[in-house]
Amino acid sequence: MIPTGLQISVPLGFEGQVRPRSGLAFREGIAILNAPGTIDSDYRGEIQVIVYNTHSETFTVTRGMRIAQLVVAPVVKARLVLADKLNPTTRGTGGFGHTGR
Repeated sequence: MIPTGLQISVPLGFEGQVRPRSGLAFREGIAILNAPGTIDSDYRGEIQVIVYNTHSETFTVTRGMRIAQLVVAPVVKARLVLADKLNPTTRGTGGFGHTGR
């Protein structure tokens, strides 16, 4: 967990999404676990980033380094309805690899 020194107030109805930086992942093998990490609108603590080094070489995080990015997005609340049967689709119950791609 890398502390960022940042605290934010996300507006009600939105969430903050902590995401990896693609260049850091590509060049250094640094991944952000639990991505995107969610910052709820009622959270007031320090933002921390769960960093994972996929390479065998040591990677040092220094103050001011950009290790992640933040996206603020609206939260859509779904209304769940109990159903006896679902509408059929071409894919049906097929799992990974069943979309033909």
